Amino acid sequence: MTDASAPPSRAPETAVTPRLIATDLDGTLLHDDKTVSDRTIAALAAAERAGLEVFFVTGRPARWMGVVSDHVHGHGLAICANGAAVVDLHRGGRIVEVSPLERTTARQVVDALRSAAPGTSFAVERTGGIHYEPQYPPLLLDPAAVVAPAEKLLADDFVPPLGPEDAEPDGPDGGTAPAFPDQPVIKLLAHHPELEPDAFLALAHTAAGDLATFTRSSPTALLEISGPGVSKAGTLARCCAERGIAPEEVVAFGDMPNDIAMLSWAGTSYAMANAHPDVLTATTRRTASNNDDGVAAVIERILQDGHL
Repeated sequence: MTDASAPPSRAPETAVTPRLIATDLDGTLLHDDKTVSDRTIAALAAAERAGLEVFFVTGRPARWMGVVSDHVHGHGLAICANGAAVVDLHRGGRIVEVSPLERTTARQVVDALRSAAPGTSFAVERTGGIHYEPQYPPLLLDPAAVVAPAEKLLADDFVPPLGPEDAEPDGPDGGTAPAFPDQPVIKLLAHHPELEPDAFLALAHTAAGDLATFTRSSPTALLEISGPGVSKAGTLARCCAERGIAPEEVVAFGDMPNDIAMLSWAGTSYAMANAHPDVLTATTRRTASNNDDGVAAVIERILQDGHL
């Protein structure tokens, strides 16, 4: 397992030749109907042919990466769960690296939020899938999910059923074996039925900000909680360092608060026209909305000009 630490300060914007494109998915690369447009597919392919690496950096779990799995070439990796997991899209979305949220810490977060915001319900995202409380409104029902109080889902003796994201096709017996036998927690989700989304995030920072990393990407009051120091920026910074790519050689795109750390770290960053106000404040460059192929428009311009 890896520990994604906080990245260095953002590099100054300069006229450099980019080497890597890092893009969020929902609200950024994807249209609102969750599809990738033909224009965007062509732009991503052209970028890779020109020698630019492309990293999808998303809050989505590995099992929701099918929509873009055919559009990463070369390395085949994506950063999922807000930096908590690195996924190999060339191997069916298998998780290859994890920066977990420890169970003890997760239980402390649950206690703190239950006290600060009564009515909060929780879901636990593990490497093998998601499990949730009865009151939690799941986006997609998972037939393998365990429905139980968060305290049970996070208990040391809780053993969730093996999910597809834990399957290792080259097990010692020639069949499948769990890549992560203990199914670590990669994200805790907290939903409140009444609070305003940004107010819920601020409240969580006050109540438990010293325990974990809190962010949000949903239009509802749904918080995404990772281990301390785990973020899109931290994992992207490490992946870039492994490739000898400096921050100033990275172009990043995003639209929601969970993108801010990544956008602040990258040498050049673009907020989508549909971005959250905090994202617009954190960036100096703008592009068209996700529905108007804003990411593709910038990639096309980079390929045409040869530099930022």
